[in-house]
Amino acid sequence: MTIKTVGLIGAGLMGHGIGKNIVEKGFALVTMARRNRAPVEDLIKRGARELKTPAEIAAASDLVITVVTDTPQVEDTVYGPNGILASGKKGLIIADCSTAIPESTKKIAADCAAKGMTFIDTPMTRTPREAEAGKLGLMVGGEKTVLEKIRPVLETFSDLIIHTGEVGTAHQVKLINNFLSLGHAAIAAEAISVAAKAGVDMTSLRDIVMGGGAASVMFGRLINVPLSDDDSHAKFAIRNARKDLRYYTNMTENMPVASPIAEAIHQTFVMADTLGYGERFVPRLIDMMVKNSGGKA
Repeated sequence: MTIKTVGLIGAGLMGHGIGKNIVEKGFALVTMARRNRAPVEDLIKRGARELKTPAEIAAASDLVITVVTDTPQVEDTVYGPNGILASGKKGLIIADCSTAIPESTKKIAADCAAKGMTFIDTPMTRTPREAEAGKLGLMVGGEKTVLEKIRPVLETFSDLIIHTGEVGTAHQVKLINNFLSLGHAAIAAEAISVAAKAGVDMTSLRDIVMGGGAASVMFGRLINVPLSDDDSHAKFAIRNARKDLRYYTNMTENMPVASPIAEAIHQTFVMADTLGYGERFVPRLIDMMVKNSGGKA
């Protein structure tokens, strides 16, 4: 089967860039509005067609890409009264780019298979900036033959595609990846807040850290907050980070594997969300920590 029409459910910070690259690189695109119409209006101007429900999108598509916030939204998109399964579209492939619970992913895949559809997990790495540039990283859990069928579409918005194994493994790898990146962010935020309290020159701190063994991508992004009040280098909401870390700790508990460091990092994000920073981007952990230490955020 050749993929001609792609459906996109979730045209938000990441989804807009995905859709833009798909439609501009030769595939027909159908999408739908959720909370914010602006990204959908932009995609329509670029040649996309708007439909109303996931079922309508599934019926019109060869491949549906979902880019939603969490497992409940994925499940609603698939199982809802106007969900993908309601379309009855045999032969449809669904690629879930969300960060979700692996066990739910496996169940959805089995239920889709029973209806003649194929569900695979294709979570992303990197940021909205790379989504717009068509340079996301993707992990793919599912049959290699399915990956090869949809690879031409995936390559419109990603330059790194890694097959991780069977369905559900990509979401496992994604949770491990996010634990590492968010852990680095929490450590960097604490280090920067301590430096602020001590009166350390932030340019000197940046140059020393980034020139040695303590360097990390996340430190390089977060240091822009004290240097120029710029949190745009990690456009990921603290509340979503909290959710991803909860999924990770739940996964480790179910194995079972002890994850004391992850629990501490998770609680850092819980505290930030509880204190009103949930909609702010991850670099604003620094503001929360500075304020809690009696400084000015």
